Amino acid sequence: MTGYADVTKTQTEQDGEATRRRSLKPLLGLKPYLRRYKLFLILACVALVVSALATLSVPLAVRRMIDHGFGGADGTLIGQYFAMLIIIGAVLAVASSARFYYVNWLGERVVSDLRADVFAHLTKLGPSFFDRSHSGEVMSRLTADTTQIKAAAGTALSQAARNTIMLIGALIMMMVTSFQLSLLVLVAIPAIVVPLVAYGRVVRRLSRKAQDSLAAASAYAAENLGAVKTMQAFGHETEVAGRYSQEVEASFEAARQRLVARAGLTALAILLVVVSVVGVLWFGASKVVSGELSGGTLGQFVLYAIFAGAALTALSEVWGEISQAAGAAERLTELLAVQPEINSPAQPTPLVTPARGDIAFEGVNFSYAEGGADATLRDISLSISAGENVALVGPSGAGKSTIFSLLLRFYDPSSGLIKVDGVDIKTASLTELRQRMALVPQDTALFADTVAANIRYGTPDATLEAVKRAAIAAQADEFIQALPGGYDAQLGERGVLLSGGQRQRIALARAFLKDAPILLLDEATSALDAESESAIQRALEGIMAGRTTLVIAHRLATVKKADRILVLDEGRIVETGRHRDLIEAGGLYSRLASLQFEGHEAEAAE
Repeated sequence: MTGYADVTKTQTEQDGEATRRRSLKPLLGLKPYLRRYKLFLILACVALVVSALATLSVPLAVRRMIDHGFGGADGTLIGQYFAMLIIIGAVLAVASSARFYYVNWLGERVVSDLRADVFAHLTKLGPSFFDRSHSGEVMSRLTADTTQIKAAAGTALSQAARNTIMLIGALIMMMVTSFQLSLLVLVAIPAIVVPLVAYGRVVRRLSRKAQDSLAAASAYAAENLGAVKTMQAFGHETEVAGRYSQEVEASFEAARQRLVARAGLTALAILLVVVSVVGVLWFGASKVVSGELSGGTLGQFVLYAIFAGAALTALSEVWGEISQAAGAAERLTELLAVQPEINSPAQPTPLVTPARGDIAFEGVNFSYAEGGADATLRDISLSISAGENVALVGPSGAGKSTIFSLLLRFYDPSSGLIKVDGVDIKTASLTELRQRMALVPQDTALFADTVAANIRYGTPDATLEAVKRAAIAAQADEFIQALPGGYDAQLGERGVLLSGGQRQRIALARAFLKDAPILLLDEATSALDAESESAIQRALEGIMAGRTTLVIAHRLATVKKADRILVLDEGRIVETGRHRDLIEAGGLYSRLASLQFEGHEAEAAE
C-alpha cells in the first residue's frame, strides 16, 4: 500500500517472487526460536514419533488376528490380539496428548518471542521509517501475521511432521507387506504430490494477498478511530464506514479466493488418493482370489495404504495452512530486514563527564526528501554555550523543529557536523546522547497508564516523591490531586481524559524529572491559557537555571527573556540577537512581533 514502499515491494513483484521461491523458505526463520527450547522440541519429537509408531503397529496386529487368531479353537489368540490393540491404544493416547501439549506450548512460546523481537526491532527504527510507513499496517504484521505463524509453529508443523512419518512408515511397511502392490502405489505418488506442490504455491500467493488486504483495512480503521473527534466533527462517519466496508469487502474477496484454492487443493488430494487406493485394492483382491496373497496380508496392506492416503490428504490440508503461514512469515521477515538508518557506532566516542551542555552546528544542511531536494535547513552554523537560553522563532516550516530532530539524532544531516560538548554526535552512543536531553514536544505524547507512570516515562526508577516534585514544578500537582486516584489515576489512551493544557504540564513534569543538562521545549506552552502560561514561565525559569535550553515558540511573548533569539526563514538563520535588538532592527522578527503584539492590543481594546 502507499506509504510503505520501503518495507514492501509492489504486489506484482511479491507475486512473482512468491512463485519463484521455495514455498516454505520464510518459515526457516523460525529455527532460531525453536532452538531456544531444545528440551521441549525433543520431547515433542519423541511424542510425535511414538504416536506415529503406535498407529503404524495396528495393521500388524490386525493381520495376525485375521490369519492366525480366527484359526484358534478356543479363541485365546483373538483375546490376546485385542488386548494388544488396547495397549497400543493407551500408548497412542498418552503420546498424542503429550505431543499436543509440547507442540502447542512451542507454538505459543515461539510466537510470544517473535512478537517481542519484532516490537523491539520496531522501537529501534528511526522516525524516517514511520514517516513512510502506516502504523496500522505495521500493527497488522505484529498481531495478525504472528497469530498466523502460531498455527504453523504449533499444530500445523506438528501435523505435517506426524503425517510425513506416517506416510514414510506406511510406504515402508507396504513394501515389506507386498512389493508388487507397493510398486503400483509408488507409481501413483508422483501423480498426487506434484499437483499438490504446484497448487500449494497458488495458496501461498493468495494468502499473502489476503493478509495485505486485511492489513489495509486494519490500517484505515485505526487511523480514523484515532481521529474520531475530527471524523465526527466533519460529519464524515458515513463516508468512513463506507470506505471501511469496501476495504473489508476486498479483504473478504481475497480470503474467499484463498479458501477456494485451499478447498480445491483438498478436493484434488482426496480424489487422487481415492482413485489410487481403489486401483491398488482391485489388483490386490485379484491376488487373494488366485491364492498369491492371504486375506490378512491384503488387510494389512490396505490399512497401510489407507494410512498413507490419509497422511497425504492431511498433508494437503496442512500444506495450505503452512503456505498461508509462510506468507505471513515473509511479511514479518521483510519487517525484520529493515535496518535502522540511525545507529550507534560500534565503538562510540564517550561524551565528557560531567555533562556541560555545549551545542554546535557547523555548516549543517538537511532535506527530508531523497537526493537533497527541497532542503529544510541550509548552511546552519551556530554555537550555544552551556547554560544559555536560546529561542528559535520563525514562520511555520522554517526548520525549527528539524533542528531539534537533528540534535536528538532522529535524522542525520546531509552535510555538516553537529556537536554536543565538543563531540560529533554521529560518533557518540545514541543512548548516552539522548540521556543528556529532555524534550517537551509540541504534540504531547501520553499513554493509557497512571499519571505517575506517564511522568516517570524515561525515568522509570524515580520515586513517587520525585514524581510529585516534578509535578509541582510543572504546576501540575493541583489538578493531579483533584483526579480520582490522584497520581494513580488512569489517563486513558493518549491522555484523552485531560485538557490540552493539563497534558502539556504532564509532559513538562516528565522533562523536569529527567533532569537532563539540555532542555528542548517545542511550543511547550502553546496549549496553556494566559494564567497557566504565566505560572509555567515562572517554573521554567527555575528549571532552566544551569541548563542549556532551546525554546521553539510562535508566541513571541514567551521568548522575550531569552539570552539569544535565532530567527529562521526558509531553512536559514536570517537574524540573531536579543528581543529588543531584533525589534529595533526592523527585520522579520520585528514584523512577526508587530503582528502578534498589535493583535493582542486590539483584542484588549475590544
